Amino acid sequence: MKAVIVDTDTISYFLRGNADIAAKFDENLQEHSRVYLSVVTYYEILNGLYFKDAKNQLAQFEKFVNLNEVIPLTAEIAKKSAGIFADLRMIGQTVGHNDVLIAGTAIVNDLTLVTNNTRHFTRIRGLDIDNWAKA
Repeated sequence: MKAVIVDTDTISYFLRGNADIAAKFDENLQEHSRVYLSVVTYYEILNGLYFKDAKNQLAQFEKFVNLNEVIPLTAEIAKKSAGIFADLRMIGQTVGHNDVLIAGTAIVNDLTLVTNNTRHFTRIRGLDIDNWAKA
């Protein structure tokens, strides 16, 4: 099993105490020493927690981040993501820039993206997807 990069929705389920998602994190951590998240996901989670003034969840999230790894945007990720967006735009199947940057991060780093947002991400060629929220 490849290492994973978790999308915003999956981290949100985890922070809300979803036992099935927590079990999947534990299962993954038995094989890999950490999970990864894009700096875009980091931004999206912080944005939501700051807006809600969710101090307890913010502390839990920061602890989670410190035990795992945030992947920064690089020129290589930006180039890959721009190519993905252009390809999707040409066929009229665009997805949001944040999602494209997350997908580009996963592809460049050879990671499986864990998301419940399969509707958008399945449009992206070369992206490995897993859905821990699906029973």
